[in-house]
Amino acid sequence: MSKVIDVHTHMYTAGWLDLLKRKGGPDLTVEAGLDSPETVCYKGASFCVLDPPHFDFELRVKNMEKAGVDMAVVSMPPPGVIWGKGEVCLEAAQMTNNEFSQAQKDHPEHIRWMAVLPWEYPEMAVEEIKRACDLGAVAAIVHGSINGRHLTDPDFAPVWQELDDRALPVLVHPTYPIGTELMELDRYALIASTGFMIDTTLAISKMIFDGFFDRYPNLKIIASHAGATLPYLAGRFDRVYDTTERAKVKISKHPSEYLKHIYYDSVTYAQESLELCVNVATPEHVLYGSDYPFNLGDMEGCLARVNNLPEDVKHKVRGDNAERIFNL
Repeated sequence: MSKVIDVHTHMYTAGWLDLLKRKGGPDLTVEAGLDSPETVCYKGASFCVLDPPHFDFELRVKNMEKAGVDMAVVSMPPPGVIWGKGEVCLEAAQMTNNEFSQAQKDHPEHIRWMAVLPWEYPEMAVEEIKRACDLGAVAAIVHGSINGRHLTDPDFAPVWQELDDRALPVLVHPTYPIGTELMELDRYALIASTGFMIDTTLAISKMIFDGFFDRYPNLKIIASHAGATLPYLAGRFDRVYDTTERAKVKISKHPSEYLKHIYYDSVTYAQESLELCVNVATPEHVLYGSDYPFNLGDMEGCLARVNNLPEDVKHKVRGDNAERIFNL
């Protein structure tokens, strides 16, 4: 049976949380909520429930073994280190990357990791990529938007160029999307159910139509949560391309071709959604993910849906594709 490698799974660190509490305000706060004693909020809108497993690698490994997961490529999700002044962002990034590197040393059979970066400070981010890779990082993570700025913003070009030069996988993970307040996403946990999907979908859509993947052909972009709504929109993207000249300004092939160039995790909660993702992405571009240890996370359920895929597909998704793109 193929190895199971989880490419969408998260950890925080105690030092990072302490720094966030002291330096994250006024927009980012840590408050008691209905679902956890500590929840990270953006202007009062909860988007990140913190629980003890987020900080405990020993417990993580035990739960992985229980669920039948062999290896995890851990990452720090939003709010990451995109808050505070430059030196604070860098301190938070270095603290996290150092701890993840140590976790890999402590659990070499089970743990690999993605670098977290101070994206708003490109020179610092480039240097941290170099340092993190020297420490053993096999990938990087980026938010779907960065404090109201799109990933195609020219200021981020040096960071993308460094990542492209290294041909690193990059997990695009959603955060509170641009326009959170206008869309009233502070209600009913709408950031988790809808806002995250908006953030990822818009981020990758802009990349496609902006010619991003032609500029950075070596990047291995992973679209979180089975691509959010991207697989469902593939036909619409192509129809707009065929009928609208404005969609052709920077690209010369159908958007669905770019959707086959990127990668997707398996974090979706319906079998038919996963199967649609595989059909749009091709079996070589879907990777097992669980979103552990968030309350939405589901190591067993996500793996069961992967195992229900056709025999020639499921082994690629379980771990073969991850071994290839992360050079594991």
